[in-house]
Amino acid sequence: MRKEPIKLFDLWRETMDAMVRHGLLLCSVDAEGKPNVMTIGWMTGGVVWGKPILCVFVRPSRYTYSRLEQVGEFTVNVLPPTFEEALQVCGTVSGRDVDKFERTGLTPAPAQKVRAPIVEQGVIHYECRVVHKNDVLPEFLAEEIRTAAYPQGNFHRVYFGEVVAAYASPDAAERLQK
Repeated sequence: MRKEPIKLFDLWRETMDAMVRHGLLLCSVDAEGKPNVMTIGWMTGGVVWGKPILCVFVRPSRYTYSRLEQVGEFTVNVLPPTFEEALQVCGTVSGRDVDKFERTGLTPAPAQKVRAPIVEQGVIHYECRVVHKNDVLPEFLAEEIRTAAYPQGNFHRVYFGEVVAAYASPDAAERLQK
């Protein structure tokens, strides 16, 4: 399906609604070009350092973490609700053990400006290059968040990705409402 360039926040409400409802797909790639995909439920965006930035949160225990450390690029993909089962699988199995693209029938496709792929079935895509990363520091985290989100530790690394391309299907907003 044809995709058209968008401004970063043109479909932001739709992106956030999809994340809250069933998650978004973060794609990464290793140094040899092998793609991986994982479901994310935490992301924020804005303008930092005069650049459009998406911040994604990835735990060091996740397979995606090593990919982001090797190749500091990723894509964030918004899929319609009909892919809820695939999103569930991508959030519960590890790319260390399973080719999640093969398992779910999702299709990796070349991105426009980064090495990490997009998910062809997505209706909104954000391509990002990591410009900064920070670890969540437990000593500076509110106690109620530390207790609820990190009962076993394993604190996230926050990747600040400069959005270098954003595009969507012309009917993305309508397809996300179904």
